[in-house]
Amino acid sequence: MTMQSDDVELETEEEGDETPFVEFDISVSPADPTLELLANKVRQNDIIVPFYQRKYVWKIEQASRLIESFLMGLPVPQVFLYVNDDDQLEIIDGQQRIMSVKYFFEGYFGETDNHGKRQVFRLKGLSERSDYNGKTFSELSTRDQRRLHNTSLRAIHIKQLKPSLRNDSVFHIFQRLNTGGTQLKPQEIRNAVYRGNIVDELRELNINSDWRKILGISNSDKNQKDLEIVLRLFSLFNNWQDYEKPMLKYLNNQMDQNRKFDSARAESFKKRFPEAVKLVANTLDRPFRPRNVVNAAMLEGVMIALLEDNAVTSDQLKKKYDSLAKDATFDKYLRGATTDTLTVKERIKRAKEVISDGKI
Repeated sequence: MTMQSDDVELETEEEGDETPFVEFDISVSPADPTLELLANKVRQNDIIVPFYQRKYVWKIEQASRLIESFLMGLPVPQVFLYVNDDDQLEIIDGQQRIMSVKYFFEGYFGETDNHGKRQVFRLKGLSERSDYNGKTFSELSTRDQRRLHNTSLRAIHIKQLKPSLRNDSVFHIFQRLNTGGTQLKPQEIRNAVYRGNIVDELRELNINSDWRKILGISNSDKNQKDLEIVLRLFSLFNNWQDYEKPMLKYLNNQMDQNRKFDSARAESFKKRFPEAVKLVANTLDRPFRPRNVVNAAMLEGVMIALLEDNAVTSDQLKKKYDSLAKDATFDKYLRGATTDTLTVKERIKRAKEVISDGKI
């Protein structure tokens, strides 16, 4: 099987999913910390750039224009900080702004390179007539240094209230407020909100070589669609009859309820997943692609059938998969609202009927 290049996203058919109604159970409070305080809090680890956020990506010219805006007294968009369980402030939105300020105060732009060196942070890309162009923080006048230290930046603190009436409200806060150049995808947000052993366990399952072969990409998808499919399989494994739409909310709840990933169902899934993907990878060529790209609904139906029946052999799978791919009833459940409650249940039921000879 030919593998795609590492920088290609996992191509899947689009699925329609109902947008869940959300009642936010949070507190929101504004603050106006000085830039000096923000930078110090980052250094002290009181404000953190959480692991799920992408790296600092601004060019020095962008950061320089931000610093100039502060020096000129121009308005700068507010930042959003999430108060986590350890009372640290996690940057939801505003990483580039906050880190640019920290770097300028330190005198160096960005982190160290592979040789342990850092670039001196001289303001760059400003108007030639600007008094600040080409200067480091230490080269600014004492008045300008003081002005920069004492300038405030509006910060919105968001905290999940306990006990929560809706355990997925923080997920939607991240989804709505993250306005960076590249939006965080649902699984990236889940890894942030529902942190726990489940994150590492899913990642370990996701790098399985047979699973990578099935998906057709050697490295993990940059938007974590592959990881989300593993979560989806676990969530439905020996549990699909309790599924209720929308899928997004269902996956949120499953990840929240299984953070430790140490239940009997989780242990069974960890054992069965590598066995099932090995069977598929060794038996089927480019599976789950009725229309050239991966169909998550088809993958889900077949994989749940295999995960729940360890008696299926390679010869049986090849024969039964071909029959299922031509099955009009099964095909009906691969189209339209594929995450609808009845559709998900009937799709899995039909896959199990064909692959396991009628055994549900």
